[in-house]
Amino acid sequence: MPINFTPDRWKTTKDTYRRWWAGQLDRPLLQVSLGGLKTDRPEPPIPNYGFHTYYDESVSPEQIVDRWDYSFAQWKFVGDGFPCLFVNFGPGVAAAFMGATLTNSEPTVWFHPKTQQEIADIEFRLDEGGYWWNRLLDIYRAAEKRWGGLVQLATTDLGGNLDLLATFRPSEKLLLDLYDHPEDVIRLTWQAHETWWRCFEIINDALSANPGYSSWTPLFSEEPFYMLQCDFCYMIGPDMFDEFVKPELEASCRKLTNAFYHLDGPGQLPHLDSLLEIPELKGVQWVPGDGHPDITQWPDVYRKIHKAGKLIQIFSGQSPHGLQAVDIIADQIGSAKGIAYIGFDSIDNEDKVTRFLEKYGAA
Repeated sequence: MPINFTPDRWKTTKDTYRRWWAGQLDRPLLQVSLGGLKTDRPEPPIPNYGFHTYYDESVSPEQIVDRWDYSFAQWKFVGDGFPCLFVNFGPGVAAAFMGATLTNSEPTVWFHPKTQQEIADIEFRLDEGGYWWNRLLDIYRAAEKRWGGLVQLATTDLGGNLDLLATFRPSEKLLLDLYDHPEDVIRLTWQAHETWWRCFEIINDALSANPGYSSWTPLFSEEPFYMLQCDFCYMIGPDMFDEFVKPELEASCRKLTNAFYHLDGPGQLPHLDSLLEIPELKGVQWVPGDGHPDITQWPDVYRKIHKAGKLIQIFSGQSPHGLQAVDIIADQIGSAKGIAYIGFDSIDNEDKVTRFLEKYGAA
C-alpha cells in the first residue's frame, strides 16, 4: 500500500499554507494525521527508532527509509495534513557537526565536548568530513530518491544559538561567562550562527525535490522556515536576553522568510515582549512544560501573541481537550484565524475528526 497522498494534494496544501503564512486564510490550519491504516506489505526487519542515530553503520540509509515508508503507509493525512519526515539526530545536533561527541542513551541523544576548553580557546566551524554530518546527508539523499518529493523532508533539529555554546562550556560556566567573558560569548554566538546557517543551506540545497521547508515542528512553508529557539534563556533575565540572544535571533528571522520561535516554559515568558518586537518573526509556539497548566490555561499569553499580529502553533498532545483546544484558544483571542493545530489521532476516530474539520471548512 503506497503513501496516502498525491501530487494534487500537494498543490492544495501549498496554496493553503501560502495563504496562512500571508494572513489570508480565514480559518485555522488543521493538520491532522490518523494512524492505524492497514498495509499489506511485510514489516521491515529493523526497529522503528525515534532517534535515527540509533541505527548503526550496518543499517543502510535505504533500509532506514524503507522502514519509514512502511510506517507512512499506515497513516492517513486529513484536513491540512501532509506526510513529513523529521530526520531526528537529537536536539541541537549542530554541536556534533561542530566537533562534539554524540552519545545515544535511552531515551534521548546527548552531546558532550571532546575536551573541556576555556571559552577563549573555543572555535566553531562545520566539520564537513564528520561521520554524523555525512550520515545525515546520506539519509536525506536516500529519502529523496525513494519518494521524489512526495514526502516533505524536514530540516533536522540543529539547535539554538546559546544552547549550542552551552554544549561546549556547559551551562553553569556559560552563565558566568556572560559576566566574565561577554566578548567571547558574542564571538561564539556569531560563529555558531554562521555554522548553523551553513548546515541549513547545505541540507536544503541538497533536497532539490523537496516540496518546501519544515522542521522538527512539521509546519510547511514554500519559503525558508525554521522553529528557532534558545532554551538557555530560561536562566537569564530580559537585559541579558536582549544583549546576547536577541541580535542573533533577529538576524536569523531576517534570513528566514517564515520564522517561528519555540517559547519553552514559564521561565521564557519574561522575554516574550522583546520577541514580539522582532518584525520578521512570524509566530510563536508556546510550550508550558510538564507540571504546568495545559495550553488552554494561558489566555494572556495567546492574547499578547495575537495582538502583536503573530501566528500561533499548538499540538494535540498539549491539552486533554484535543481538537477542542482550537475552539478554546480562539474564544480567548477572538478568532481562530492564525492558529495552526498539529494533531495525531487514530483512524478509528476519523468520523469525529472529520466533523470538526468540516466545522472550519478544512475537510
